[in-house]
Amino acid sequence: MTSLLPCPEDQSTLRATPSAPPAAVLEGIAGYVPPRVVANSGLPSAWGIDDAWVHRRTGIHERRRADPGVSTGELALEAGRRALAVAGGAPVDTVLVATSTPDRPMPAMAPQLATRLGLGGAAAWDVNAACSGFLYGLATAAGALLSGCADRVLLVAADLYSTLLDPEDRSAGIVFGDGAGAVVLRRGRSGEPGSILGFDLGSDGSGDELIEVRGGGARERSAPDGYGPGDRYFRMQGREVFQHAVTRMTQSSQTVLKHAGWSPEDVDRFCAHQANARIVKAVGERLPVPGPRRVTNIERVGNTGAASIPLALADAASRGELNAGERVLLTAFGAGLTWGSAALLWPRLDPAVPGIEPSP
Repeated sequence: MTSLLPCPEDQSTLRATPSAPPAAVLEGIAGYVPPRVVANSGLPSAWGIDDAWVHRRTGIHERRRADPGVSTGELALEAGRRALAVAGGAPVDTVLVATSTPDRPMPAMAPQLATRLGLGGAAAWDVNAACSGFLYGLATAAGALLSGCADRVLLVAADLYSTLLDPEDRSAGIVFGDGAGAVVLRRGRSGEPGSILGFDLGSDGSGDELIEVRGGGARERSAPDGYGPGDRYFRMQGREVFQHAVTRMTQSSQTVLKHAGWSPEDVDRFCAHQANARIVKAVGERLPVPGPRRVTNIERVGNTGAASIPLALADAASRGELNAGERVLLTAFGAGLTWGSAALLWPRLDPAVPGIEPSP
Protein backbone atom coordinates (compact mmCIF):
# COMPACT_ATOMS: atom_id res chain seq x y z
CA MET A 1 0.00 0.00 0.00
CA THR A 2 1.20 3.48 -0.82
CA SER A 3 0.43 6.40 1.47
CA LEU A 4 1.60 9.69 0.01
CA LEU A 5 1.49 13.29 1.08
CA PRO A 6 0.67 15.79 -1.66
CA CYS A 7 3.84 16.70 -3.51
CA PRO A 8 4.53 18.83 -6.56
CA GLU A 9 5.85 17.53 -9.83
CA ASP A 10 9.24 19.23 -9.61
CA GLN A 11 10.83 19.24 -6.15
CA SER A 12 14.10 20.51 -7.61
CA THR A 13 12.76 24.06 -7.94
CA LEU A 14 10.08 24.19 -5.24
CA ARG A 15 10.25 26.64 -2.35
CA ALA A 16 7.64 26.45 0.37
CA THR A 17 4.89 29.02 -0.05
CA PRO A 18 1.56 29.56 1.71
CA SER A 19 -0.13 27.87 -1.26
CA ALA A 20 2.08 24.74 -1.09
CA PRO A 21 0.30 21.65 0.21
CA PRO A 22 0.74 20.79 3.90
CA ALA A 23 3.41 18.33 4.95
CA ALA A 24 5.02 16.88 8.04
CA VAL A 25 8.36 18.61 8.59
CA LEU A 26 11.35 17.17 10.43
CA GLU A 27 12.87 19.78 12.76
CA GLY A 28 15.03 17.75 15.13
CA ILE A 29 16.98 14.48 15.15
CA ALA A 30 19.37 12.72 17.51
CA GLY A 31 20.65 9.26 18.33
CA TYR A 32 22.14 7.38 21.25
CA VAL A 33 24.10 4.16 21.66
CA PRO A 34 25.16 2.61 24.97
CA PRO A 35 28.83 2.95 25.98
CA ARG A 36 29.85 -0.72 25.92
CA VAL A 37 31.63 -1.65 22.68
CA VAL A 38 31.67 -5.28 21.57
CA ALA A 39 34.24 -5.65 18.82
CA ASN A 40 34.35 -8.72 16.59
CA SER A 41 37.40 -9.83 18.56
CA GLY A 42 35.25 -9.80 21.70
CA LEU A 43 32.60 -12.20 20.40
CA PRO A 44 32.52 -15.70 21.97
CA SER A 45 35.55 -17.77 20.99
CA ALA A 46 33.28 -20.83 20.81
CA TRP A 47 31.76 -19.36 17.64
CA GLY A 48 35.03 -19.96 15.79
CA ILE A 49 35.09 -16.63 13.95
CA ASP A 50 37.42 -13.67 13.54
CA ASP A 51 37.12 -10.00 12.62
CA ALA A 52 37.79 -10.55 8.92
CA TRP A 53 35.13 -13.25 8.64
CA VAL A 54 32.44 -11.16 10.35
CA HIS A 55 33.29 -8.02 8.38
CA ARG A 56 33.25 -9.88 5.08
CA ARG A 57 29.77 -11.28 5.78
CA THR A 58 28.14 -8.27 7.43
CA GLY A 59 30.29 -5.14 7.09
CA ILE A 60 30.43 -4.89 10.90
CA HIS A 61 33.59 -4.32 12.96
CA GLU A 62 31.87 -3.59 16.28
CA ARG A 63 28.47 -3.08 17.85
CA ARG A 64 27.13 -1.42 21.02
CA ARG A 65 25.45 -3.46 23.73
CA ALA A 66 23.58 -2.22 26.79
CA ASP A 67 24.80 -3.37 30.19
CA PRO A 68 22.58 -5.67 32.30
CA GLY A 69 19.77 -3.70 33.91
CA VAL A 70 19.57 -1.12 31.11
CA SER A 71 16.21 -1.18 29.33
CA THR A 72 14.95 -0.09 25.94
CA GLY A 73 13.24 2.76 27.74
CA GLU A 74 16.57 4.13 29.00
CA LEU A 75 17.95 4.32 25.48
CA ALA A 76 14.71 5.90 24.21
CA LEU A 77 14.80 8.50 26.99
CA GLU A 78 18.30 9.71 26.09
CA ALA A 79 17.58 9.84 22.35
CA GLY A 80 14.33 11.67 22.99
CA ARG A 81 15.98 14.27 25.22
CA ARG A 82 18.61 14.96 22.59
CA ALA A 83 16.13 15.29 19.72
CA LEU A 84 13.94 17.69 21.71
CA ALA A 85 17.00 19.85 22.41
CA VAL A 86 17.91 19.98 18.71
CA ALA A 87 14.31 20.96 17.89
CA GLY A 88 14.55 23.89 20.29
CA GLY A 89 12.25 22.66 23.03
CA ALA A 90 8.95 23.64 21.38
CA PRO A 91 5.85 22.00 22.93
CA VAL A 92 5.21 18.40 21.87
CA ASP A 93 1.68 17.01 22.14
CA THR A 94 2.20 13.47 20.76
CA VAL A 95 4.85 10.84 21.54
CA LEU A 96 5.37 7.67 19.50
CA VAL A 97 7.77 4.81 20.25
CA ALA A 98 8.74 2.36 17.51
CA THR A 99 10.15 -0.84 19.03
CA SER A 100 9.89 -4.62 18.95
CA THR A 101 11.75 -4.98 22.27
CA PRO A 102 9.46 -3.10 24.69
CA ASP A 103 10.28 -3.00 28.39
CA ARG A 104 7.03 -4.88 29.14
CA PRO A 105 4.28 -6.52 27.07
CA MET A 106 1.87 -4.02 28.63
CA PRO A 107 1.52 -1.06 29.01
CA ALA A 108 3.02 0.61 25.97
CA MET A 109 6.33 2.40 26.47
CA ALA A 110 5.30 5.76 25.00
CA PRO A 111 3.17 7.08 27.89
CA GLN A 112 5.93 6.54 30.46
CA LEU A 113 8.52 8.02 28.10
CA ALA A 114 6.33 11.10 27.64
CA THR A 115 6.06 11.55 31.40
CA ARG A 116 9.80 11.09 31.96
CA LEU A 117 10.46 13.75 29.33
CA GLY A 118 8.11 16.18 31.03
CA LEU A 119 5.43 15.71 28.37
CA GLY A 120 2.78 14.17 30.59
CA GLY A 121 -0.72 14.46 29.11
CA ALA A 122 0.50 14.06 25.54
CA ALA A 123 -1.10 11.42 23.36
CA ALA A 124 1.29 8.47 23.39
CA TRP A 125 1.40 5.02 21.83
CA ASP A 126 3.78 2.38 20.49
CA VAL A 127 4.33 1.12 16.94
CA ASN A 128 5.70 -2.38 16.23
CA ALA A 129 6.77 -3.08 12.67
CA ALA A 130 10.14 -4.57 13.69
CA CYS A 131 13.02 -3.09 11.68
CA SER A 132 10.54 -1.11 9.54
CA GLY A 133 9.20 0.51 12.69
CA PHE A 134 10.77 3.92 12.23
CA LEU A 135 9.21 4.41 8.78
CA TYR A 136 5.83 3.13 9.98
CA GLY A 137 6.11 5.51 12.93
CA LEU A 138 7.10 8.36 10.61
CA ALA A 139 4.00 7.74 8.47
CA THR A 140 1.85 7.57 11.61
CA ALA A 141 3.30 10.85 12.86
CA ALA A 142 2.69 12.50 9.49
CA GLY A 143 -0.90 11.30 9.50
CA ALA A 144 -1.48 12.71 12.99
CA LEU A 145 -0.03 16.06 11.97
CA LEU A 146 -1.91 16.40 8.69
CA SER A 147 -5.23 15.30 10.20
CA GLY A 148 -4.96 17.94 12.91
CA CYS A 149 -4.68 15.39 15.72
CA ALA A 150 -1.20 16.66 16.59
CA ASP A 151 0.78 19.88 16.26
CA ARG A 152 4.22 18.49 17.06
CA VAL A 153 5.31 14.84 17.39
CA LEU A 154 8.28 13.16 19.03
CA LEU A 155 9.01 9.80 17.41
CA VAL A 156 11.59 7.59 19.14
CA ALA A 157 12.78 4.32 17.61
CA ALA A 158 14.64 2.10 20.07
CA ASP A 159 15.58 -1.55 20.26
CA LEU A 160 17.55 -3.72 22.67
CA TYR A 161 18.10 -6.79 20.54
CA SER A 162 20.83 -8.07 22.84
CA THR A 163 18.02 -9.24 25.16
CA LEU A 164 16.65 -11.53 22.42
CA LEU A 165 19.87 -13.19 21.29
CA ASP A 166 20.56 -16.87 21.82
CA PRO A 167 24.11 -17.13 23.25
CA GLU A 168 24.71 -20.10 20.94
CA ASP A 169 23.43 -18.49 17.74
CA ARG A 170 26.33 -16.76 16.04
CA SER A 171 24.33 -15.86 12.92
CA ALA A 172 22.26 -13.32 14.88
CA GLY A 173 24.88 -12.62 17.52
CA ILE A 174 27.37 -11.13 15.07
CA VAL A 175 24.82 -8.71 13.61
CA PHE A 176 22.76 -7.00 16.28
CA GLY A 177 23.55 -4.05 18.50
CA ASP A 178 21.47 -1.80 20.77
CA GLY A 179 20.55 1.81 20.15
CA ALA A 180 17.91 4.51 19.78
CA GLY A 181 17.16 7.34 17.38
CA ALA A 182 14.56 10.09 17.64
CA VAL A 183 13.02 12.81 15.49
CA VAL A 184 10.71 15.76 16.15
CA LEU A 185 8.15 16.68 13.50
CA ARG A 186 5.77 19.60 13.08
CA ARG A 187 3.10 20.59 10.58
CA GLY A 188 4.48 22.68 7.73
CA ARG A 189 4.50 23.03 3.96
CA SER A 190 5.72 20.73 1.22
CA GLY A 191 9.00 21.90 -0.26
CA GLU A 192 10.46 23.55 2.82
CA PRO A 193 13.61 21.95 4.23
CA GLY A 194 12.62 18.99 6.38
CA SER A 195 9.36 18.29 4.58
CA ILE A 196 8.40 14.68 3.98
CA LEU A 197 7.19 14.22 0.43
CA GLY A 198 5.76 10.72 0.48
CA PHE A 199 5.64 7.19 1.84
CA ASP A 200 5.29 3.66 0.60
CA LEU A 201 4.37 0.94 3.11
CA GLY A 202 3.69 -2.76 2.65
CA SER A 203 3.54 -6.15 4.31
CA ASP A 204 3.34 -9.88 3.59
CA GLY A 205 2.15 -12.00 6.50
CA SER A 206 2.85 -15.23 4.65
CA GLY A 207 6.52 -14.71 5.55
CA ASP A 208 5.97 -14.21 9.26
CA GLU A 209 8.15 -17.18 10.23
CA LEU A 210 11.23 -15.90 8.39
CA ILE A 211 12.04 -13.47 11.22
CA GLU A 212 10.44 -14.15 14.58
CA VAL A 213 10.55 -14.63 18.32
CA ARG A 214 8.20 -17.57 18.50
CA GLY A 215 7.53 -17.61 22.24
CA GLY A 216 6.62 -15.13 24.92
CA GLY A 217 3.19 -14.13 23.64
CA ALA A 218 -0.42 -15.17 24.03
CA ARG A 219 0.04 -18.28 21.88
CA GLU A 220 2.60 -19.69 24.28
CA ARG A 221 0.53 -18.77 27.32
CA SER A 222 -2.54 -20.49 25.90
CA ALA A 223 -0.66 -23.66 24.86
CA PRO A 224 2.67 -23.75 26.75
CA ASP A 225 3.38 -27.43 26.03
CA GLY A 226 4.33 -26.65 22.45
CA TYR A 227 7.14 -24.27 23.40
CA GLY A 228 10.64 -24.56 24.83
CA PRO A 229 13.21 -22.16 26.32
CA GLY A 230 14.77 -21.56 22.91
CA ASP A 231 11.52 -20.11 21.59
CA ARG A 232 12.13 -16.91 23.56
CA TYR A 233 15.10 -16.08 21.32
CA PHE A 234 15.28 -14.24 18.00
CA ARG A 235 15.39 -16.51 14.93
CA MET A 236 15.95 -15.57 11.29
CA GLN A 237 16.23 -17.51 8.05
CA GLY A 238 19.08 -15.47 6.65
CA ARG A 239 19.22 -16.58 3.04
CA GLU A 240 15.49 -16.07 2.42
CA VAL A 241 15.45 -12.79 4.33
CA PHE A 242 18.31 -11.43 2.23
CA GLN A 243 16.38 -11.95 -1.00
CA HIS A 244 13.12 -10.54 0.38
CA ALA A 245 14.86 -7.51 1.88
CA VAL A 246 16.68 -6.57 -1.34
CA THR A 247 13.59 -7.05 -3.51
CA ARG A 248 11.11 -5.25 -1.23
CA MET A 249 13.34 -2.29 -0.39
CA THR A 250 14.27 -1.79 -4.03
CA GLN A 251 10.65 -1.89 -5.22
CA SER A 252 9.40 0.32 -2.40
CA SER A 253 12.16 2.87 -3.02
CA GLN A 254 11.28 2.97 -6.72
CA THR A 255 7.63 3.62 -5.85
CA VAL A 256 8.48 6.59 -3.64
CA LEU A 257 10.89 7.99 -6.21
CA LYS A 258 8.15 7.87 -8.85
CA HIS A 259 5.61 9.71 -6.71
CA ALA A 260 8.14 12.30 -5.56
CA GLY A 261 9.07 12.97 -9.17
CA TRP A 262 12.69 12.01 -8.56
CA SER A 263 15.03 9.82 -10.53
CA PRO A 264 17.75 7.85 -8.73
CA GLU A 265 20.21 10.47 -9.98
CA ASP A 266 18.25 13.12 -8.04
CA VAL A 267 18.86 11.39 -4.71
CA ASP A 268 21.56 13.19 -2.74
CA ARG A 269 21.57 10.78 0.20
CA PHE A 270 20.22 7.25 0.51
CA CYS A 271 19.73 5.65 3.93
CA ALA A 272 18.56 2.03 4.08
CA HIS A 273 17.91 0.01 7.21
CA GLN A 274 21.33 -1.04 8.46
CA ALA A 275 20.57 -4.77 8.36
CA ASN A 276 23.75 -5.92 6.69
CA ALA A 277 26.25 -4.03 4.53
CA ARG A 278 25.73 -6.50 1.68
CA ILE A 279 21.97 -5.81 1.66
CA VAL A 280 22.50 -2.03 1.69
CA LYS A 281 24.96 -2.34 -1.20
CA ALA A 282 22.65 -4.60 -3.21
CA VAL A 283 19.69 -2.21 -2.91
CA GLY A 284 21.86 0.80 -3.70
CA GLU A 285 23.19 -0.85 -6.83
CA ARG A 286 19.74 -1.89 -8.06
CA LEU A 287 18.21 1.59 -7.79
CA PRO A 288 21.02 2.73 -8.54
CA VAL A 289 22.46 5.21 -6.01
CA PRO A 290 26.27 5.49 -5.99
CA GLY A 291 28.17 4.33 -2.92
CA PRO A 292 29.33 7.80 -1.80
CA ARG A 293 25.68 8.89 -1.50
CA ARG A 294 24.73 6.01 0.82
CA VAL A 295 24.48 6.82 4.53
CA THR A 296 25.79 3.96 6.64
CA ASN A 297 27.26 3.38 10.08
CA ILE A 298 26.66 -0.36 10.45
CA GLU A 299 30.39 -0.98 10.72
CA ARG A 300 30.42 0.77 14.13
CA VAL A 301 27.01 0.02 15.63
CA GLY A 302 25.65 -3.11 13.93
CA ASN A 303 21.98 -3.68 13.17
CA THR A 304 19.98 -1.68 15.72
CA GLY A 305 16.50 -2.69 14.54
CA ALA A 306 13.94 0.10 14.29
CA ALA A 307 16.56 2.59 15.47
CA SER A 308 18.94 2.02 12.57
CA ILE A 309 17.72 4.68 10.12
CA PRO A 310 17.40 7.64 12.53
CA LEU A 311 20.62 6.54 14.24
CA ALA A 312 22.52 6.50 10.94
CA LEU A 313 21.05 9.86 9.91
CA ALA A 314 21.84 11.47 13.27
CA ASP A 315 25.37 10.08 13.13
CA ALA A 316 25.92 11.52 9.64
CA ALA A 317 24.32 14.85 10.58
CA SER A 318 26.56 15.20 13.64
CA ARG A 319 29.58 14.97 11.33
CA GLY A 320 28.22 17.58 8.92
CA GLU A 321 27.55 15.09 6.12
CA LEU A 322 23.95 16.19 5.42
CA ASN A 323 22.97 19.61 4.08
CA ALA A 324 19.66 21.47 4.21
CA GLY A 325 17.52 20.87 1.13
CA GLU A 326 19.25 17.68 0.04
CA ARG A 327 16.95 14.99 -1.31
CA VAL A 328 16.99 12.01 1.04
CA LEU A 329 15.57 8.55 0.32
CA LEU A 330 14.86 6.17 3.22
CA THR A 331 13.91 2.49 3.05
CA ALA A 332 13.57 -0.42 5.49
CA PHE A 333 12.54 -4.06 5.76
CA GLY A 334 11.66 -6.10 8.82
CA ALA A 335 9.79 -8.96 10.43
CA GLY A 336 6.15 -9.34 9.60
CA LEU A 337 7.14 -9.19 6.82
CA THR A 338 7.02 -5.40 6.63
CA TRP A 339 8.72 -2.79 4.49
CA GLY A 340 8.53 0.91 3.76
CA SER A 341 10.19 3.91 2.15
CA ALA A 342 10.02 7.68 2.43
CA ALA A 343 11.30 10.72 0.54
CA LEU A 344 12.17 13.95 2.31
CA LEU A 345 14.16 17.16 2.03
CA TRP A 346 16.83 17.42 4.70
CA PRO A 347 16.10 20.15 7.29
CA ARG A 348 18.12 23.07 8.60
CA LEU A 349 19.14 22.04 12.11
CA ASP A 350 20.23 24.53 14.74
CA PRO A 351 21.66 23.78 17.26
CA ALA A 352 23.92 21.18 15.72
CA VAL A 353 23.07 17.50 16.08
CA PRO A 354 25.13 15.88 18.85
CA GLY A 355 27.16 12.74 18.28
CA ILE A 356 25.44 9.43 19.01
CA GLU A 357 27.99 8.48 21.68
CA PRO A 358 27.25 8.88 25.41
CA SER A 359 28.06 12.32 26.79
CA PRO A 360 31.45 12.63 28.53
